[in-house]
Amino acid sequence: MSFQFVHSNRNVANLEKSVAFYKEALDLVETRRKEAEDGSFVLAFLSAQGGGFELELTWLRDWKGDYDLGDNELHLAVSTPDLQAAFAKHKAMDCVCYENTDMGIYFISDPDGYWIEIVPQK
Repeated sequence: MSFQFVHSNRNVANLEKSVAFYKEALDLVETRRKEAEDGSFVLAFLSAQGGGFELELTWLRDWKGDYDLGDNELHLAVSTPDLQAAFAKHKAMDCVCYENTDMGIYFISDPDGYWIEIVPQK
């Protein structure tokens, strides 16, 4: 028996703002969307070019307040072939929230405060 990762979910306060952030920051594109008939939720699925793993963003109509992100120890990680250019782009977007120069990685924060680890491609 084998398994393959399909998607990971993040609940968001403003779906359109989050979709725009992930497009600008990570070049993720929306591949599909599902809206509840009663309007109670909207799911947007984002993917990098080439497909595979998706990020599911969930907007909940009746959710009040911020989401509990814990200590941001649970995070996504993405790799890039040009870490220096990516870092410059994210600095310009003002979304870099943590740098670890010893490890050669950094983190960005999305509009809801979720962290994404940026690592060099191997």
